Order: sequence, then C-alpha cells, then structure tokens
Amino acid sequence: MQYLKIKKLEKPFNIEITSIASDKSISHRCAIFSLLSNEISYIKNYLTGEDTLNTLNIIEQLGAKVKINGSCVEITPPKVLKEANDILDCGNSGTAIRLFCGFLSSIEGAFILTGDQYLNSRPMCRVTKPLNSIGAKIDGRDNANKAPIFIRGTKELESFTYSSPIDSAQIKTAMILAALRAKGVSKYKESFLTRDHTERMLKGMGAKLENDKDGYINIYPLKHSLKALNMRVPCDPSSGFFFALAAAIIPNAKIVLKNITLNPTRIGAYKVLKQMGVDVEFIEKENIYEPIGDIKVSHNKLNAVTIQNNIPWLIDELPALAIAMSLAKGKSVLKNAKELRVKECDRISVVIENLKKCNISCEEFEDGYHIVGGVLKEASINSRGDHRIAMSFAIAGLVCNMNIHDSSCILTSFPNFTDLLNLLK
Repeated sequence: MQYLKIKKLEKPFNIEITSIASDKSISHRCAIFSLLSNEISYIKNYLTGEDTLNTLNIIEQLGAKVKINGSCVEITPPKVLKEANDILDCGNSGTAIRLFCGFLSSIEGAFILTGDQYLNSRPMCRVTKPLNSIGAKIDGRDNANKAPIFIRGTKELESFTYSSPIDSAQIKTAMILAALRAKGVSKYKESFLTRDHTERMLKGMGAKLENDKDGYINIYPLKHSLKALNMRVPCDPSSGFFFALAAAIIPNAKIVLKNITLNPTRIGAYKVLKQMGVDVEFIEKENIYEPIGDIKVSHNKLNAVTIQNNIPWLIDELPALAIAMSLAKGKSVLKNAKELRVKECDRISVVIENLKKCNISCEEFEDGYHIVGGVLKEASINSRGDHRIAMSFAIAGLVCNMNIHDSSCILTSFPNFTDLLNLLK
C-alpha cells in the first residue's frame, strides 16, 4: 500500500499542460469497438494505464492481435472471436466489465469476467438484469450482482424496448452492444443524456443508431461488420479537472489544458467551477468523432454552490468539486447523487470522513452532503482504494499539506498524475 505526501505550494503557477492522461472512457471503447470491424483499427494517444491495458489484454484473449508502440495501438480483429481459455481480468474498471457484459452476451462461448477486490464488490445487476431479460445467460455471485461474472454467450438475444431506471453510460453502452446482434430493432431510453461517446463512435464506424421523437435510441442490428476506427483519443477532461481545480484554489494561478474533449456531457464540472466564480474558457479546435480543444482556467474567489441537476455529467468530478466547496464562501450543497455510494468506494461517506479530518464543517445525507467553506488543515486521509478520492485530496494538499494512504490506485487510472503535479511547483 503506497503512501503519498503532498506539500503546500509556496507560489502560484501559470502553465500549459499538453500531457493530461488520454480519455479512459474513450480508450476502453476503442479497444472493444475495434472487434466490431474486420479491418485493422489504428488508435493514437491510447491511455496506457493499468485498466485500459487490461482491456487490450482481454481483446487479445478473444483473438485480436494488438501492437503497442508508445501510445499508438494497432488492433487486428480476428475473423471469428474465440472463447477465452482463461479468466478475463478487468482490474479496477467498472466501464470495462459492464461493457464486456453487453458485448460478450451475444458471442458464442463461455467467458468469466473478474476484477480487483474493489471492482468485485460493485453492483453488476444494473447490466446483468436487463441483459438476462433479453435472453443473455449471465450469472455470478449474489445472483449476478457481483463479479466474478460468468457469461454463456448466445446468438439468440431478443430485441428490446428498455427505459433504464439508472442514468448510466455504462448500462447504455452494454445494452447497445447487445442490441447490435439482437434479432430486430431495439429501443433504449434514459431520463437524462449520459456520456454519448458510444453513440458518436459507433455512428462514425457505420452503425445505425437513431433518436426518435419519444426519446428512445433506436438501435439497428448489424448487417455487416463496421468500418475500422482511425482516431486520436482526446485528453480526459475528468483527469484534467484535478489541475483545473488546482488553478481554481491557488491564488493568482492559471492553467491551460490542451487537446481535451469538449463533449458537453463531459465538461459539466468546469461549468460548475465557472458558476462558483472561477474564470473558465473553452476553445474548440476540431470536431470529428468528438469536439476537441483547450480549456483555460484562472483563479478567482470561490462562492458556494448547490448541485442537484445534471449529476450524470458530473459524477466523476464530484469528489474534486467537494474540495472547491470546502474553500468557497458559504454553504455548498450536493443533492441527487446517490450513485456516488456505489463507485470504487462510498464516495459520499469517504469525502465527508476525510473533509472532517481537514477541519471542514460538513455533513452527509442519503444522496449527497453539505459543506461549509472554511480553511483546510493538514491531515492524513485514506483513499479507500479510490483514485478520485486520492487525487482530489492530493490537490487539496497544495493549500495545506496532505498525507494520503493507499495512493497506489492513482497509477491505475492516471499514471503521470504525480509528474504533472510536480510541474506546478
């Protein structure tokens, strides 16, 4: 178990960062979606973190040939996907395990998906239950709610009409991947638009997905293999947000985050910072698979905020926003975020537990918390194996010193995080 000590910054910074981690969500999708083509896919700027490398390893086990040259990945799909002869290890990635549940449910063969101790405690019935309802054969611990997950792939999936009770891009993608090999046109609906990378990428590859007047995505089964991917993965706005937060809380600090996806479903947290008083500017430079550009952030005094809408667009950044709340003038409130309790850890409880150690007045409730802005004090906090908790409190350490236990989880999702942190000094 690693231990990370962060020291208070003694002066402001004014820098550009060009090496924010590549987008993890898009990297996972690139690897999995490449198997929907019979041509070679070329992916530049693929995230070479532990979880996304696990996903490449899994598609190799399914028969793909993968060549890695730095951050460039060449994927040659097999003519026929094969039954893996070993367990498929998704590491710490909820995205990978849930997307593979949807993808493998229509592939003939037997497959076992597992992960680390944290992933294997997270709920899976949100994908396994709707998949089983359309003919998939998925089982696992706690009635297919906990990994390891066993999948007996079948070509007999039924088309469906499904309104998801949970707004989740992972559920949406799992159901879309299953629908691509179902017997007829399927319809999927969510009450709030979640990350739409899947729809954008699959349409770019030639899949037929249409939105109807009733709010459903109509998903047409594939009549032939899709076009190969040939794309550059943009930098991850969720990873970049930690450094936007640093600029927001350090007096006179400025930062430019280069080549970030500006997808509206991914930059909600930056807009919350802007609402709190921070100077934030978005500069679009291209728009092929995804809108991509730069984000400029400059320090300004923080004011309290109430967050209760657009939660699916903010879910990954809420622990970092809690740090901004702890330094804002007034009482900030988070509501409608019960989903935080089933992430890598119970992020509601862990955020509040650690903020109290930092001498911040705060209180949790079922679907969120309130935080009264104050002065952060040096503390020793436990990440509970959650990379976003670890990195959020690492940024907090820039104003007060911070000792972080169980920091090895950072390497899983953001390998160069501490290197970039050192650029601020």
